[in-house]
Amino acid sequence: MKTGVLDARPEAAPIVQLVDDHAADEAAQLVRARAFAEPLLSGQPLDTGEDALAHADGVAAILQGIGAAPSMRAAAYLVYAGDYLSKPEEVVAKAFGASHASLVSNTRKLVQIQRAAREAKVGEDQRALQTERVRKMLLAFSRDLRVVLLRLASRLQTLRYYAASKQPCPQVLARESMQVFAPLANRLGIWQIKWEIEDLSFRFLQPEQYKTIARMLDETRVERERRVEGFRRRLGDELRRHGVRAEVQGRPKHLYSIWKKMQGKGIAFSHVFDVRAVRVVVSDVPDCYAVLSRVHELYHAVAGEFDDYIARPKPNGYQSLHTVVLDDDDRAVEVQIRTRAMHEHAEHGVAAHWAYKEAGVKGYAGIAAGADFDAQVAEARKAVLRQLLAWERDFVEGEKPPSGDAVFDDRIYVFTPDAAVVELPAGATPIDFAYAVHTDLGHRCRGAKVDGVMVPLNTPLQSGQTVEVSAIKEGGPSLDWLNADLGFLKSSRSKSKVRAWFNARALAETIARGREAVEKLLQREGKTAVKLDDLASQLGFRNADALFEVVGKDEFSLRHIEALLRPAEPLPTPDEVIALKRSRPEGESPKGGVLVVGVESLLTSLARCCRPAPPDIIGGYVTRGRGVAIHRRDCTNFREMASRAPERVIAVAWGVPRGDKTALYPVDVMVEAADRQGLLRDISEVFAKEKMNVSGVKTQSVKDAQGGTAWMTFTVEVADSARLAQVLSMVARISGVRSARRK
Repeated sequence: MKTGVLDARPEAAPIVQLVDDHAADEAAQLVRARAFAEPLLSGQPLDTGEDALAHADGVAAILQGIGAAPSMRAAAYLVYAGDYLSKPEEVVAKAFGASHASLVSNTRKLVQIQRAAREAKVGEDQRALQTERVRKMLLAFSRDLRVVLLRLASRLQTLRYYAASKQPCPQVLARESMQVFAPLANRLGIWQIKWEIEDLSFRFLQPEQYKTIARMLDETRVERERRVEGFRRRLGDELRRHGVRAEVQGRPKHLYSIWKKMQGKGIAFSHVFDVRAVRVVVSDVPDCYAVLSRVHELYHAVAGEFDDYIARPKPNGYQSLHTVVLDDDDRAVEVQIRTRAMHEHAEHGVAAHWAYKEAGVKGYAGIAAGADFDAQVAEARKAVLRQLLAWERDFVEGEKPPSGDAVFDDRIYVFTPDAAVVELPAGATPIDFAYAVHTDLGHRCRGAKVDGVMVPLNTPLQSGQTVEVSAIKEGGPSLDWLNADLGFLKSSRSKSKVRAWFNARALAETIARGREAVEKLLQREGKTAVKLDDLASQLGFRNADALFEVVGKDEFSLRHIEALLRPAEPLPTPDEVIALKRSRPEGESPKGGVLVVGVESLLTSLARCCRPAPPDIIGGYVTRGRGVAIHRRDCTNFREMASRAPERVIAVAWGVPRGDKTALYPVDVMVEAADRQGLLRDISEVFAKEKMNVSGVKTQSVKDAQGGTAWMTFTVEVADSARLAQVLSMVARISGVRSARRK
């Protein structure tokens, strides 16, 4: 029979032995850790004034109170001992293992960051932002729950020290405790730490209100305790008489909770029903409801004061039945009813079922070793992550945080030389840091020190580092910073600021070019006294710079400005039209191959704004003293003049050349291309190959994020504009050319 049992569960005995051995090892490790730390910590003061060893003892005791394993309490000593070792991670790794070394490294780094954040020289308006960043740093370092528990226990111990020593607690530390650590403990369900941090922070932040509430409680303490004890005894006896095994205990009401309820509901102290309260702990859920039924039979329930957190647990997993009843003297008493497991979770939260996997050992506090061990650990870790992510949502309403471990990996936190915290994306560089501090500092950044050591500007930063930027007095960013392969920028915000700088510079150059062209025109026309903003307004632009921009881009013809500056020309008289006639040999086409229909032999000229050529559809406009100007029908100048003086428009058509003589017409062609060496030569070769004479070239090049853009304007002579379209399609196929079109 004995053999059969062993055969059925051959691994049972080794598993039990493994758990027992692990517990013994952890207990021995705790003793060894304190012995290791004692000579290093004794007599050493922390920055708060506490004795380092006494602080570590207090932290270990708090961790024991929330059910932490001995190995966890051992870490409390090692973290503080690390401050007095030259190479703490290496020493702890050799003496206690890599797991504790990692915990020491992460916790010490977080302590340094928080200390620096509290000491940062920032104004009151920045304090809220600093507190927000401390919260995010705590979240970022909380991949290992041990770090969170150590920081919670350490902060509670520090608050206890200030209370016991009756020394004034720094307001920034008390405020951070109330705004960051208490909500974190609440979200993780560690009620035991949460209420004490709240009460102590309340005492330091609002001492008068604290004393008022404490005085109210003290005035009724003896009577209240007598009534609660009588209520507790009677309820316990009644439950035993009905066969319900239960533990009934008096429950203290915390000062901050009382004050918050009075403020939130606008009620007096006498109407806070749960100043007198008891808690009933039973074995299972059916007993919870049995106790509730019995309580309501014995006492009159207060309407609207019942909550079923078993059926609808709180977001942090808290479960319990809450009801308020009137005792025999018609005084309100709150009764909380829960199972033992619910009570453990309410007191210790996730710490009650958290386990940390020591290297090579499958044995955890609260989790039995066995075949499903890894699955239990994974579920415990997921539960903690869910609560940490929910804690993040508590502060950032409406913003959906990333799932899984991503929330821990995508941000880093570094310091300015004044210890102000700067939040950056993971992998950020000193240039990203400079842009986060101030845009102008980013533009002028030319060097950086990290923790006092000069580093290249593309060095990835790590959380906790102090960054100091050196900058020139004037200047701008480098185009190399936008090269992703060089790794100068990680932040999309920094990249957008660099691009904006180059775009602004290109725009300034365009405006300067347009201003120069407009001012030259005004000089030619003798109109230098004209106000540029007034001129732009008359042309339909919001200001002069908007006009200069389109002129600089060749998107607005200067002829519009000429037409505005020159007075309207009167219609030509019949004598003036006759004077325009000139003799020509019989049968010869008019000069330029243009035939003026109905009024032959008039002097004609091709407009330079649109440079018409056959077979463009054309129109004529009678000018004063310069004959008939020939425009393309789609020319904006022609349409504008025709709308102002339609009586001066005359019909024209292309003449048919006679003999072997072919008329040539100048046409402007615009080419946009990526700037490169040999570009002008390649385009000119296409025109030459197609026997198309180039009579003029204007080029302009602007450097940008892609290396540079070239704009070229070619004046070519063509007999037929249809032929030009074929040549432009060949130009468009040249390497780097983005567009080639007729102007």
